[in-house]
Amino acid sequence: MIPVRISHHPVKLHIDVVHLKPEHIPELVRLQRLSFPTLSDRERLNEAKYYNHLDLFPEGQFVALAYRNGETIPIGSTSTFRTDFDFEHIQHTFLDAVADGWLSHHNPQGEWLYGADMNVHPKYRGMRVGRRLYEARQALARKLNLRGEIAGALIPGYAKHAETLTIAQYVLHVHQARLHDPTLSMQLRNNFQVRGILYDHIDDPRSHNAATLIVRENPYYHPKQPEG
Repeated sequence: MIPVRISHHPVKLHIDVVHLKPEHIPELVRLQRLSFPTLSDRERLNEAKYYNHLDLFPEGQFVALAYRNGETIPIGSTSTFRTDFDFEHIQHTFLDAVADGWLSHHNPQGEWLYGADMNVHPKYRGMRVGRRLYEARQALARKLNLRGEIAGALIPGYAKHAETLTIAQYVLHVHQARLHDPTLSMQLRNNFQVRGILYDHIDDPRSHNAATLIVRENPYYHPKQPEG
């Protein structure tokens, strides 16, 4: 049980992270708009795209469920796919990476787990829901013996500092814990490292359309032995 406080009343809220099932999808579509109000409809996931994720890579799709008063509520989710990544040429757009949200670039032999989406219901933030979802992704990377996880991390807090700091300066300040970013700071606490800045990555005015390339390597990765 995770003790939380909702509407100023302490309650016990049990949260599980499970693999995505079709019955979760309608609520997750509604959650997309709540979690990402500034993104375009093209950048948010819809019902057809969630179903495609299940067809392509079911073990890489997770949902966080809250149980309260006999009711089961999807309060967060993450979508992933396997890929190979060229760290010598990191610039890419979010829509190109995730194939407009369909994840059709999924490579069943890819050595990296790409985090296409991570969202938590605004009312349930601060309850370690995101951490639980990241733990599920980390466990999957270990299970599949992948090199690790990569993602493009938004920097929504930059909007408050855009007049005084460049994007690079802001990211450095967040990395040094001199500033707090609602998204990047949480990812750094979960042992992700910033490997670069992705400019014109996504249509998000809060982040000035930029994101950080974040990487969390799998310390248990074992290189595959050549056949023959």
